[in-house]
Amino acid sequence: MIIPVNALFVALAAVCGLVILRTILSARALLYHLGRWWRWVDERVQAYQYFEIPRYNEGSQENPLYRKAAAYVASLPSIEDADAATLSSSGRKPNDFLLHLGPGQSVPDSFLGARLSWSNRPPGGGCLVLRVRRQDRTRVLRPYLQHVESVANEIELRRREVRLFTNSGSGDCGEGPRWRSVPFTHPSTLDTVAIDPELKTRVRADLEAFVKGRAYYHRLGRVWRRSYLLYGPPGTGKTTFAAAMAKFLCYDIYDVDLSRLAADGADLRSLLLQTAPRSVILVEDLDRYLSGNQGQSSSARLTGMLGFMDGVFSCCGEERLMVVTMSGGDGGMEELDPAMLRPGRLDVHIHFPLCDFSAFKTMASRYLGLEDHKLYPQVEEGFQYGAQLSPAEVGEIMIANRVSPSRAIKSVISALQQSTNGGGGRKLCESWSTEGGGGELGFGKDFTTMREFRKLYGLLKMKYGSRKEGVMPVKVAAAAAAAGTLLDKDYSS
Repeated sequence: MIIPVNALFVALAAVCGLVILRTILSARALLYHLGRWWRWVDERVQAYQYFEIPRYNEGSQENPLYRKAAAYVASLPSIEDADAATLSSSGRKPNDFLLHLGPGQSVPDSFLGARLSWSNRPPGGGCLVLRVRRQDRTRVLRPYLQHVESVANEIELRRREVRLFTNSGSGDCGEGPRWRSVPFTHPSTLDTVAIDPELKTRVRADLEAFVKGRAYYHRLGRVWRRSYLLYGPPGTGKTTFAAAMAKFLCYDIYDVDLSRLAADGADLRSLLLQTAPRSVILVEDLDRYLSGNQGQSSSARLTGMLGFMDGVFSCCGEERLMVVTMSGGDGGMEELDPAMLRPGRLDVHIHFPLCDFSAFKTMASRYLGLEDHKLYPQVEEGFQYGAQLSPAEVGEIMIANRVSPSRAIKSVISALQQSTNGGGGRKLCESWSTEGGGGELGFGKDFTTMREFRKLYGLLKMKYGSRKEGVMPVKVAAAAAAAGTLLDKDYSS
C-alpha cells in the first residue's frame, strides 16, 4: 500500500501540532502547580493571625458584621476562581446571580499592599475567617474592616427593594396621617429620560457627590440633605425624572399628597418624622397647592410648607433628597414667595421646557430607532415656526405609530400643524387618521397649497411653452399670476 506524500506530510503536521499543544498545556499546568506550591510554602513560612466572624451571636441573633462580610466576599472577583462556590439568585431583578464561598474554600484579597484571605468554615451554622499577616495586622485591619463595611452597604443599597410611600388619612384614635407603601417598579432611569445630555451629566455628578458627602456636610455643620425644584409645563417629564433620580440612588420615594394635609403644617411635620434615611421626599404641583382654594388661607399653607422644607423638624433625619415639582412655568415661580425658592429650601432649580427639535430627535432615536429621516427638515421647520408640543404628546404619537416610523413622523408634523393653527397640539386622536398616510406633508396649510400651485404652474408651463417657445396663453398666465398673488398675500399674513 502506497501512502501519498501529501497525506503523509499532513499527518506528520497534525502529530507535531498535537505534541506542541500538549507541551504548552503541560507547561501551563506545571506553572499553575508551581505557583500553588510556592504559595503553600509562603503560607507556612509567614506568621498569620486569624479573625473569626460567626454568623450568630451568643443570643442566637444574626451577626450584622457576618452579613456585611459575606456580601463583600461575594463581590470579590477572585471568588470565581474558587474550587467550589454556591450560586443563588436574589429573585428581585432578572439576571441577578450571587456567588457565595463554598464550605472549606478560601479566596485571596489585597488591601493597601497587604495580602489577606477569607475562608468559610461551616461549624456552628457558618463562620467566616479573615486571615492577616501579623506584620500587617496593625496597619490594615481597621481600615480594611471599614472598607468591607462600606462596600457591603453599597451592595445592599443597590439590591434592596425600592418602595413607594404615600400618605393616607388620619389613623385610629386621631394618630394623624400615616404612610402606606407598595413596591416601586417604575422603569425610568437617568439613561432613558430625554433631557439635555450635559444637564443629565451634571445631575448625575451632583447626586453621586451627595451620596458620598456625609463627612463633608458634617464638617460644615449642615444637615445631610439636598433639594431640587423641577418646574415646567405639564407633560415635560418632571415626575419621570424624579423617579429616575430615586432609581439611580436606590432610595425609597415618599410621595406627599398635599390635598390630605392640614394647613398649619402639623401633618407635614408628623409625616416627616416618619420617613427613613436614604429616601426621596416628593412634593408635586407645589404652586397649585399654595395658590389653590381649599378652605385654607394662602399664608397658612405657605407657613406650613416653609417649616416643612427648612424648619427644625427637617433636621430630624439625614440622607434625604427633597424633590418639588411645579407646573406653572416661569410665571408661576415669579408669584411664589422668594423665601420658598432660596437655597437651603430649594438648592437646585431645573427647568423642563416643551419639546424642541433636538429633543424630538432624541426621542425618535429611542422610540423609533431613527437617527435621520427625509421628513426631519419639515419637523424642524414646524418647531421654528413656534409649534408647541410636550414630550409626553410626542412620545404618545411615536408609541401609537411605532410599527411605521414614517407614519409617526408624519403624525408629529400633523400635530405641529394643529398647534400652529391654534389646536395647541392636544387633538392627538387626529394624528391616528390616514391623513398623513400618503404623499409628502408640509408644515402648515399655506405650504401645502403653495407646493400644489407650483406643481400646477410647472405643468402648464411645460404644456404651453413647448408650443409657443415658452410663452403661456394670456388667460392662463393671468389666472396663475392672480393665484400666486393671493397665495403670497395669505402666506405673508
